[in-house]
Amino acid sequence: MSTRAKKIFLFLTIVVPFLAYCVIYYRPILKNAPFKSAEFESFQYKWGTGPVLENSYDSATGTYQYLDGKDSLIKTNVKLRENDIIYLHSKASELGFWNFPEIIAGSTDLKSDKVLRYELQFNYKKKSKKVIFLSDYNEIPKLRDLALQMKTLVEKTLNDAEDRYGKKN
Repeated sequence: MSTRAKKIFLFLTIVVPFLAYCVIYYRPILKNAPFKSAEFESFQYKWGTGPVLENSYDSATGTYQYLDGKDSLIKTNVKLRENDIIYLHSKASELGFWNFPEIIAGSTDLKSDKVLRYELQFNYKKKSKKVIFLSDYNEIPKLRDLALQMKTLVEKTLNDAEDRYGKKN
């Protein structure tokens, strides 16, 4: 058998079956992924202390309210661009947001007035994913860092959008 024939034989017996296996195995998984960007509808982001979170944003309506440095409640309407939404969805996928536990909290009570609490919920046509993150969480440092990174991305996107709207008005 020639060298070329050996290469063709190896290709047909190893590479082709492996590729076929990958296509057959992963196609349904990717096709039925629960959090597809095409099915994205909206997200809500809330933060603060205590049981009532006064700071919030809803991407469906653009309602954005927060307490400023003087504890005055600022209410405004900020619509995110479609590329902002796609960016947040892709970063959430990249950071593994869909695999986060529903509650990322240490020993502190969820309704505590002393610890900052963040709630982030992504809504899709068929499903939604909500994560509650308490800022004093320290049990799994990597999970804490990923949750903080997701929170920072959302806040930066909202602040950038608010700056854009502020400059237009």
